[in-house]
Amino acid sequence: MMTIYENVLKRKDGSEFGLDELKGKILLIVNTATGCGFTPQYKGLEELYKEYKDKGLEILDIPCDQFGHQAPGNDDEIHEFCTMTYNTTFPRFAKSEVNGENELPLFTFLKSQMAEDSVNGLANKTIMMGVEKLSTTCKNKGDIKWNFTKFLVDRDGNVVGRYSPTTKPEDLKKEIKKYI
Repeated sequence: MMTIYENVLKRKDGSEFGLDELKGKILLIVNTATGCGFTPQYKGLEELYKEYKDKGLEILDIPCDQFGHQAPGNDDEIHEFCTMTYNTTFPRFAKSEVNGENELPLFTFLKSQMAEDSVNGLANKTIMMGVEKLSTTCKNKGDIKWNFTKFLVDRDGNVVGRYSPTTKPEDLKKEIKKYI
């Protein structure tokens, strides 16, 4: 059976990064976009990273342009936007697909481990129902519905949470603390 650590991501410079380098870390894996209504979550992600990085948290930012073409530009432009606008310091990887025949194997793995988003509150459920209708790539059970879906992975490589785009990074503190 495959583990999360067998996955490889492409850095923005084209080099490869093996997730096996992150064994023993808590991972928060997020598909992102720079032109989305959820883009201000970068601020909260950076705050989480600063608070918990020294306690073993790694945030993996994987830009994706599959939802309303809200991640325009090349990898360098995306990186510049995030660092200049939100002062992000966590690792950012090459723009990738998270659904469909060209999806990253990492997202195939994550979705196989946890097929549904955790969505709290009626207002957030209503927002996500609307977002899901807009998505042209959410075709199969388990598919990512929109930008800023978050997966939490414990130190042993187990996927322990999948959170909808409406879940703010700061709302994950309690969950992250369980695995520190």
